[in-house]
Amino acid sequence: MDDNMIMKSKNGKIKIGCRKKDNTVRYFLTGVLILSIISFLSLDIEWIKLMGRLPEIPDIFVKLFMFNFAKMNQIITAFGETISVAVLSTFIGIILGMFFALFAADNIFRVSFMPTFVKAFFSFIRAIPTIVWVLLMLVCLGFGPAAGIVGLSIHTTAFFTRSFAQSFEDVSDEVIEALEATGAGKLQLFFQAILQSSISQIIAWIGMRFEINFAECAILGMVGAGGIGFMISNSIQGYDYGTAGVAIVLVFLFAYCIERTFVAIKKALAKKAS
Repeated sequence: MDDNMIMKSKNGKIKIGCRKKDNTVRYFLTGVLILSIISFLSLDIEWIKLMGRLPEIPDIFVKLFMFNFAKMNQIITAFGETISVAVLSTFIGIILGMFFALFAADNIFRVSFMPTFVKAFFSFIRAIPTIVWVLLMLVCLGFGPAAGIVGLSIHTTAFFTRSFAQSFEDVSDEVIEALEATGAGKLQLFFQAILQSSISQIIAWIGMRFEINFAECAILGMVGAGGIGFMISNSIQGYDYGTAGVAIVLVFLFAYCIERTFVAIKKALAKKAS
């Protein structure tokens, strides 16, 4: 048996372990614990005051669930604006992400430096939070949904470039080489082999990102990008918890429907492929 495997009998049971893996886990958990302690000590939190206010949390949730439908027309209008921003930013991100992913994938153009450069560039874009891009667009374009669409599209494009490129790279090299041997061009190679083979993964990525974009739209509305987030923020600041509760439940139900819809689409595609 491998030296790394340890077998001990205790109460009739056999314990098998791996020293290297166990040590890696211990080092990781120790590092997390140390960082947690440092973070805990570095934050200036009034813990006594915090503990004293914890009982107020259930009261806030009770107020949120005392629904107020008086402003339902405004909620629907703001909700529709949020959906529009999420749809447009996702659509723009898909188109641009698909284009840049062609150059980011290692198995399409096969230019050594290009995939590395494209991935590094969009990694930088992705590293900057969406809210920063939206705030920059608010400075450039002013308050409103336009800033939300452009800011979200920038981050969404970076996300899809990386995820689509990864999906393209998962396609078997044998399939690509077989088409190249028949004289297929790059566009034929992409549409007949790479895109068809990775469509299930692409649908999954789109579904996940659309859900993220919708959730971020609700948050970004609180910083001036409009939509349901602006409605929720104003309602809470005005102590109109009933209106905020209706908007929050609407956001939750739509997000759940998005998830179930894309799961059903992915299952249908998988069933059709099999």
